[in-house]
Amino acid sequence: MPGRDIPLVNGEIYHVLNRGIASQPTFTDAREYKRAIEAMSYYQNLHPPQRYSIFLVQARKIREEILAKLKEKAEFWVEIIAYCFMPNHFHFLLRQKADRGISNFLSNFTNSYTRYFNTRHKRQGPLFMGKFKAVRVETDEQFYHLSRYIHLNPYSSYVVKSLETLANYPFSSLPEYLGEVSHTYCQKELILARFPTAESYKKFVFDQADY
Repeated sequence: MPGRDIPLVNGEIYHVLNRGIASQPTFTDAREYKRAIEAMSYYQNLHPPQRYSIFLVQARKIREEILAKLKEKAEFWVEIIAYCFMPNHFHFLLRQKADRGISNFLSNFTNSYTRYFNTRHKRQGPLFMGKFKAVRVETDEQFYHLSRYIHLNPYSSYVVKSLETLANYPFSSLPEYLGEVSHTYCQKELILARFPTAESYKKFVFDQADY
């Protein structure tokens, strides 16, 4: 990927966005969203032993051993705080954990997903814009606002029509924040430490839905 206009610093938090070239669709059905979320989780690891596409064809026992070793090492390019996948773009709220962590994570993730998407749709070439956007989080207020903005995106962009549907939108981290799912991809505590309950975070997000 081309170089950044701003330095990406270890320990700092960034709102990261990239979209399909010419705003073309990048996620066209539930299967593609699921693949993207799984690849996101896999490639946040600093040194996965093989491509995700190769990992997927291994026997279940081998996959479980690989994931157990990665979990034991707990070495990451980035910490995922929040995410949202939309029909033609994605949002991440990330803390960089290693040198060039955000750039390497996004390169590995988008390259893997693009290969999958291109094979499935019999196309060639890049899928996402060459340079992703990154904005450093400078204040607590900005941090909490960004988590709300990211989680509201499907509603504010009219991908879902109601807030109750948004609460269960399966391609963002909001259901994880609200305790609606069992999987844990995100470091939610950084946000939820401010809120006494998941319901109070839900109110924080939804109260600004129409602004």
